[in-house]
Amino acid sequence: MNKPTIQAIRGISDILPADTPYWRHIEESARTLFSTYGYGEIRLPIVEKTELFARSIGEVTDIVEKEMYTFTDRSGDSLSLRPEGTAGCVRAGIQHHLLRNKIQRLWYLGPMFRHERPQKGRYRQFHQLGVETFGISDPTIDAEILLMTARLWRKIGISGLRLELNSLCTGTARDIYREQLINYFSTQLEWLDEDSQRRLRTNPLRILDSKNPDLWPIIKNAPRISDFLDSKTKEHFQQLLSILDTAKVSYIINPYLVRGLDYYTSTVFEWTTERLGAQSAVCAGGRYDALVSQMGGLPTPSVGYAIGLERLVELLKKDALENNQITIPKVTPHAYLVAVGEKATYYGQILAEDLHNRFPSLRLLVDTQTGSFKVKLKRADRSAARIALILGENEMTTGQIGVKHLREQVPQRMLTRSELDNYLDSLQTKI
Repeated sequence: MNKPTIQAIRGISDILPADTPYWRHIEESARTLFSTYGYGEIRLPIVEKTELFARSIGEVTDIVEKEMYTFTDRSGDSLSLRPEGTAGCVRAGIQHHLLRNKIQRLWYLGPMFRHERPQKGRYRQFHQLGVETFGISDPTIDAEILLMTARLWRKIGISGLRLELNSLCTGTARDIYREQLINYFSTQLEWLDEDSQRRLRTNPLRILDSKNPDLWPIIKNAPRISDFLDSKTKEHFQQLLSILDTAKVSYIINPYLVRGLDYYTSTVFEWTTERLGAQSAVCAGGRYDALVSQMGGLPTPSVGYAIGLERLVELLKKDALENNQITIPKVTPHAYLVAVGEKATYYGQILAEDLHNRFPSLRLLVDTQTGSFKVKLKRADRSAARIALILGENEMTTGQIGVKHLREQVPQRMLTRSELDNYLDSLQTKI
């Protein structure tokens, strides 16, 4: 009796070879672009102390209360798989003295983990591309990361994303606004859903961000954040909008955008789309000027964001399908080595290694399976390679290699080893 097969964990998916070109395109585009803006890559641990996220994200947030993968290790420490990257980046900056009286522009890439209900665009293991800046209070840095992200969309080939912006209260103004929200929503208590009732005393701003359409008539009459902003926060936001206007970056002001993490202050933003259903946010972030000091460092103005890579990949694939074109080329071999016979197969491996040494960028696939010449040539054709390199009894006798073009009407030719190098040299610009 066969044992049942083991499946991947629900909400945690494999990324298969058909999709990896999309991921690689995004990652390489971001890596190149961020370096031109002076951002350095930081690689962060996947596991951190649970306290890190409780102190930074907020103990009464949905993430910390319900969604983190938390466990006790053999030393009795409470550890968690990271649910986001900002907290770990701040921790690393403080621990390694990267932030003390210094300006830092950092970026990171990797998997995050939240125990949510899996659905399209929302997974229990998901991947984020994050940007964090430290030490600059001026709104020009807010503008920089938004302009850089708009350029990233163009570089990747994504269109139709909408930038939504808002500004949150800070300090005393935030406390006053919070009380006003509590007073208002308390009068509407019987119409609030369970989540909103729970948030009323812990994080009432999150009610504004509710995805329950039945609450919209209540939310739209709630006190507006903009009416409670202090003059400094207002000026910061207006300067940011002015830079975006001058740079011709379109945006809308969303007075109900608050983000789901406690550490955000002042500017918050999301890049959204209507093409992915309920999971509309592709990139989200904002300012968190108090977080570094809250985590034990010196007061440090900070702003950053994270991009959800699964959602961005889905948009790329939709574009390829809807536009009837493949925007991301598949990685296929340039050449396919067909060797028939024991001696030819042995020599074929040696030849392949020599060619890899001579042509480091040559994608060469060696057929190591059994089969007749006809069968192997069919496999070469199915591989989508441009040429087949052929080794058989005749070739081994004459000391030559056959070259057959698989995509063009070019006569097959026989070449010596040195002639093959020269021939591949002449093709390098094409392959």
